Amino acid sequence: MLPPAPAPRWSVAPTPPARQVAALRRQLNLPRAMCVVLAVRGFGQPAAARSYLRPALEGLPDPALLADAVPACRRMLRAVERGETILVHGDYDVDGIAGAALLTRCLRSLGGRVVPFVPHRLRDGYDFGPAGIEAARAAGATLLVTADSGTRAHGALEEARRASVDVIVTDHHTPDQTLPRAFALVNPRREDCSYPNQDLSGTGVVFELARLLGRMTGSPAIGPLPHVELVALATIADVVTLSRYNRVLVRHGLDALPDTDNAGLRALMQVARVRGPVTPGQVGFTLAPRINAAGRVGEARLALDLLLTDNQGEAARLARALESYNAERRQTEARVLQEALARLAPSYDPARDYGLVLASRDWHPGVIGIVASRLVDRLHRPTVLVSVDGDTARGSARSIPGFDILAAITRGRRHLDRFGGHRQAAGMSLAPQRIDAFRASFNEAAGQELADRDLRPRLVADTVIRLEEVTEPLVRYLRHMGPHGMGNPRPLFLARGVTVDGPVKVLKGGHLKMRLRDRTAALNAIGFGLAGRVEPATLVPGPVDAVFRLKLDNYRGVPLIQAELADIGPPRSRPATPARAPAESAP
Repeated sequence: MLPPAPAPRWSVAPTPPARQVAALRRQLNLPRAMCVVLAVRGFGQPAAARSYLRPALEGLPDPALLADAVPACRRMLRAVERGETILVHGDYDVDGIAGAALLTRCLRSLGGRVVPFVPHRLRDGYDFGPAGIEAARAAGATLLVTADSGTRAHGALEEARRASVDVIVTDHHTPDQTLPRAFALVNPRREDCSYPNQDLSGTGVVFELARLLGRMTGSPAIGPLPHVELVALATIADVVTLSRYNRVLVRHGLDALPDTDNAGLRALMQVARVRGPVTPGQVGFTLAPRINAAGRVGEARLALDLLLTDNQGEAARLARALESYNAERRQTEARVLQEALARLAPSYDPARDYGLVLASRDWHPGVIGIVASRLVDRLHRPTVLVSVDGDTARGSARSIPGFDILAAITRGRRHLDRFGGHRQAAGMSLAPQRIDAFRASFNEAAGQELADRDLRPRLVADTVIRLEEVTEPLVRYLRHMGPHGMGNPRPLFLARGVTVDGPVKVLKGGHLKMRLRDRTAALNAIGFGLAGRVEPATLVPGPVDAVFRLKLDNYRGVPLIQAELADIGPPRSRPATPARAPAESAP
């Protein structure tokens, strides 16, 4: 039987200088708690705080700073002028599909003859490979442009050269020790790239090239923010760090979504019942899974067609198809997760198993990445799930914060055929007979880095707060710190020594509902999934400490503030908290 999920370890960020907080309150006229959060996150100067709270497009970098961006755009424009056929090669996830759709639309708006293509997960495998080259041959393409793929595709790029196809790689994955030979390779993670944002999504890289194409041609058809809603969709779905520039793009992309001209996105939002202002949560948990589902259990091409069509009837049909794929994906994911937990239970040893590698011939390769994420949430260990089919095996890896899973996988590269990814997620292929050797290598690499760690999730509250400070104006002001996600989490507060006012209710799904009170005020609270590790009887009587985020709901027309609990329990000692780096650099 598996041990219970590890309880989080939490602390409070170092208190910022009082003069900083006072200056923010005086010049910005904001609540104390919000000023503390701003200062804690590196925005202690009023000018920096204003820039952060009002992310402006004027501060975006020059896209020409991307290495190879200028020759890449010149080659695409030459292909448009000469009437060459251009194959745009995406990938089968949201980032690759959105990037391919964005580039296809922009090149077509310039008059380009464009054939879009996305590989099939099962037939074609991961990354730019033989299927893409064959698609280029079939289309008669003399130029192939990738989106979200190709940085490590050495063999495929050499084959394309032999076939007299120029390839422009646009990607954001971590490069290998050497770059493959391409006509141009546009990736902000190149060591020789001076572009100031390494953390662009794959679609973000394409967006910057589209901006550069617009500048070079002066075409009003591209405009200053070409399809920025697709950038927001991809950036959130790919869990890309919301650094300064990414946050600007996501903010404006979310604003554009409700009124998007993209017929496919409109149909998808209608099917998924997403209305009004769109939040990062609605993108990450409602829209993106439906697009991803096409590549996971069906035909990724349908999702690309959805984002490319201008026909409302066709868009509605494709959106319904993605809805059906998503239902199938959820059922398959639940089954694989149950089987993975059952397989792990008899042998899992937290003192020995620092990195987990599980494999099966019965697991659909389209859902193993999601299930790996579920296992990481459950056990807080870097995890690789492998789907075996005949004499091939495909793996998908997910990590815990602070652990570079790509580096750990690279140490075992002698056991792999192909691999690539990021610090937090990666993919690979290998021969089934090499799985055991890779498992040993991966666990060794994980153990060398993690053996001395307290392997529990870590919560760092931004500040201690009194319940009387939790007001409607505070919660409304906090919205300006969004959009939230990786690198820019929602503000986290700690209320010390509060009491639970009345009985704790256990809701369906293992959620805890309660009312908190201190000497100053009371606050409604809910802990999603907390019943699995917090016994309600331990919360009464006596004081407790509560760590929570704040949300403002509307109940029958009346604003209702609610605390979303991250943890709650008996008061803890107050050790000194080490300093932490801000979520992003001050503007």
